Amino acid sequence: MEQVRAAETARVLIEALPYIQRFSGATVVIKYGGNAMDTEELQNSFARDIVLMKAVGINPVIVHGGGPQIGELLNKLGKESKFVQGMRVTDSETMDVVQMVLGGLVNKQIVNLIHRNGGRAVGLTGKDGQLIRARKLLIKATEADAPEFKVSEIIDIGHVGEVQAIDTRVVEMLADSDFIPVIAPIGVDDDGTSYNINADLVAGKMAEVLRAEKLILLTNVAGLKDKQGKILTGLSAERVKELIADGTIYGGMLPKIECALSAVQNGVASSHIIDGRVAHAVLLEILTNAGIGTLITRR
Repeated sequence: MEQVRAAETARVLIEALPYIQRFSGATVVIKYGGNAMDTEELQNSFARDIVLMKAVGINPVIVHGGGPQIGELLNKLGKESKFVQGMRVTDSETMDVVQMVLGGLVNKQIVNLIHRNGGRAVGLTGKDGQLIRARKLLIKATEADAPEFKVSEIIDIGHVGEVQAIDTRVVEMLADSDFIPVIAPIGVDDDGTSYNINADLVAGKMAEVLRAEKLILLTNVAGLKDKQGKILTGLSAERVKELIADGTIYGGMLPKIECALSAVQNGVASSHIIDGRVAHAVLLEILTNAGIGTLITRR
């Protein structure tokens, strides 16, 4: 039995070898959050994946979310969470909570998780080293927002932003050393006002400006599915546009797909949408023949 297990371990390592050789020295940006954070087992499997990647010469950069944790603390404080078009309305008091949860609690938990699994990580927010310059996100009301708002009316959802620019120097300095950057998606504008930014969008823009080899978005589905429920992979940018046009891609999956699509159209070699509920999902996608989830490339 011992020999059988040893032989299987050797087979797995040999299968991974060409991928390790190919991606050694490359940058991989990973959006981590939601269901992948749900259990201690999944948290540790994610951390081990990241530590192993760094050990074999791949440079992981982590961007994390924390929506459920923000909602939980707001609830404890007796503050109701309100959403418009899936985005949390963020007044100044809520923004203080966002910064405490994302920049403090969640960020440091992930850093500590990597340390406990043998790696070295540094936690950042977009405020550190002027990493993420933000601007206020302006959204237009749709029919779904009526009657509270008139269609096409600009809705003020407070301290919710979008990425204006990214200064990668602090991330590159860490990634080129023994450290793994762990980034909370908080940006700041030229006046010093802080903004909460969607973590998928930050990860996508980070991958673009770093000219990353891969953008990996962990989610709570097995991947992009066709109308018969079959997982689609090996998709070109053109094919993704066709799937959006014919209604195969819709609803909550659209923002992730558009983020992945933008990345490959702006210099990232490939984007991956994978199931964060699967143990070692990141390694399965990067270092095995079968992969897991949906792969999108430029062509």
